[in-house]
Amino acid sequence: MPSLMDQDNGDSEDERHTQNMADYSEILGLLLASRVLNSSGPVPKCSQLYLVLVEFKEGDSLRFRCNLRVSPDTFDELVQRIEDHHVFHNRSNCQQFPVEIQLAIALFRFGHDGNSTSVEAVAQWAGVSVGTVVKATRRVIIAFLSLHDTVICWLNEEEKQAAKDWVEAEFCPSWRDGFCMVDGTLIPLFEKPGHHGEAYFDRKSNYSLNVQVSCFFFVSSRPLLIL
Repeated sequence: MPSLMDQDNGDSEDERHTQNMADYSEILGLLLASRVLNSSGPVPKCSQLYLVLVEFKEGDSLRFRCNLRVSPDTFDELVQRIEDHHVFHNRSNCQQFPVEIQLAIALFRFGHDGNSTSVEAVAQWAGVSVGTVVKATRRVIIAFLSLHDTVICWLNEEEKQAAKDWVEAEFCPSWRDGFCMVDGTLIPLFEKPGHHGEAYFDRKSNYSLNVQVSCFFFVSSRPLLIL
């Protein structure tokens, strides 16, 4: 038969276990509510968006282009092309940022590399949270991908003729009836991809994506090859 002392020790152990579980539940509730372990209060933010989207856009197109890699007119056209996409509209009580702000965040991120393109760095530049940077980038990509079939297409006969006239006037009449132009660029990745990572290692010793654009016409009886 257990002694009274043993029973007292068992009761004390149960009480300690119950108290520990209550403490852990309180900590778990705090974590689920705040999503952070250590918080030093709100992070100070000083957004560059007003400077870029208002001051530079209206009065300094060169600096606007340095930030977003497009001209103000091109930026406005891009906004018009995607602003009605459903990805920018939801029924949440927490409203999204305007499309032009989300596009600016994505373009700034696309147009830079190295440390300046980290999510944290872009968030500090825009004065937003890192989550907003990730979501804005994702939404912009989804919106532009939906335009693929309307903006990526073969030229019609009228457009081909206009291109041929331009080549003849600007370069060489002999190139009018057939030419090929190819250009490309490397887009550095911030880290080695987890899937087939070695395939992304480029000649400049970086991990990157290779984007290549080709424009070609072979409309003459003798195709012209330009190297």
